[in-house]
Amino acid sequence: MAEAVVLKKILEELEENAEQIRQEDLEKFADKIQTAKRVFVAGAGRSGFVARAFSNRLMHLGLTVYFVGEPTTPSIQKADLLIIVSGSGETGSLKVMAVKAKKQGASVATITIFPEASIGSMADAVVHVPGSTPKSEFKSNVTSVQPMGNAFEQMTWLICDNVIMILMDKLAKTEEEMFKLHANLE
Repeated sequence: MAEAVVLKKILEELEENAEQIRQEDLEKFADKIQTAKRVFVAGAGRSGFVARAFSNRLMHLGLTVYFVGEPTTPSIQKADLLIIVSGSGETGSLKVMAVKAKKQGASVATITIFPEASIGSMADAVVHVPGSTPKSEFKSNVTSVQPMGNAFEQMTWLICDNVIMILMDKLAKTEEEMFKLHANLE
């Protein structure tokens, strides 16, 4: 049987990127979620898919969480948190959301390649992900074996799962308790 060489290269890249993620950033990100009255999650494109899955996991923890853009999403208020997943940190619609959230007195947290970009500069908590994207005016010295920012989305998925595990510990939630909130109308 032939070895999956490209798959191993992808996993090696993700491991190298994981070594650059700061635990204190993950803890601060989790603290912002834990102390928020309500959590709003946003992302566009493929990053939006990761953000949507993260909002689902946060709901499994028993948090009041909304994915921005759904018809049942209420207005954001003071004491709420807006989480934005954006590789470039410059996605137009997401920048507008961050500005509106801050004007309402809400906190902003982001997962991004470029903390110095617009969204990162407004954020109260930032998880910096090494990577590159063709959609940014900022330049990264990171290259990838994968095309089109794939490594960012994959690493973000793992970061979100890591934050869920941090929150499980902080909130003393078990997998069994989380499963009770899993969809049952499937």
